[in-house]
Amino acid sequence: MAALHLHLLSDSTGETLEMLAKAALAQFDNAEVIRHFWPMVRSLQHLDRIMEELAANPGLVLYTLVNPETRAALEERCRLLGLPHVAALDAVTAALEDRLGQQAKGRPGKQHALDDAYFARVDAIHFTIAHDDGLAWEDWEEADILLAGVSRSSKTPTSIYLANRGYKVANIPLVVESPPPPLLFDLRRPLIVGLTTAPQRLIQIRRNRLLSLNEMNETSYVDQERVERELAFARRMFADNGWPVIDVTRRSIEETAAAIMRLFNERKAQGSAAPAGIRPI
Repeated sequence: MAALHLHLLSDSTGETLEMLAKAALAQFDNAEVIRHFWPMVRSLQHLDRIMEELAANPGLVLYTLVNPETRAALEERCRLLGLPHVAALDAVTAALEDRLGQQAKGRPGKQHALDDAYFARVDAIHFTIAHDDGLAWEDWEEADILLAGVSRSSKTPTSIYLANRGYKVANIPLVVESPPPPLLFDLRRPLIVGLTTAPQRLIQIRRNRLLSLNEMNETSYVDQERVERELAFARRMFADNGWPVIDVTRRSIEETAAAIMRLFNERKAQGSAAPAGIRPI
């Protein structure tokens, strides 16, 4: 089958449309798709230039255009070219209009307005970066979530993903020879989550990390017995303190973050603080 040209047109950043297309394409195996991304389409002159590319590379057109004139022009030109075109958010918007009893405002990029949620997200990102890898542990009580796990167990990327969703996240690497600060076991506000993984997977990730640093020698960092001891140390700490544990072996960062957010929201709904930790190992 020939490659499909997929044209994505948005009158804002196009982030929503890109995520929607990515989620839909994930349902198809071995699909060869060439994406053409057209953000900030807010004038007929801009649309004129884009239509030349659509005519040269016909395919499927997905769009989120709220300006009636620009949208009508795109739809008419797609019909003339015989191009299938889909307004990606129409069905959702129509359903919301029906249930809310009001008409959508039709303002491009409204979801990116600089409201309180935006500034809270920026604050969360700053906090998370400043509290990566065990840094600034004196402030951990201010965190929403604290992730604990051995080195290379996806703590940092998961933290950054959660920060972009508005959560203040700290993380700490668990090292057998270096006990964590005692404060860790007295935290009340943050949800503490342990991350673990399979030994062989962890060794593979660590070897790749060493190669990226041009380190060719085998070290204890990737020694099978040492890695298994590290993971056992971490699991024992999680169990002793009653922290929820997520195995990231076969999870993407998004899946791990989704599980953590579910735990956080369940705890928030129950209105309970974290129990005081039991003890370090």
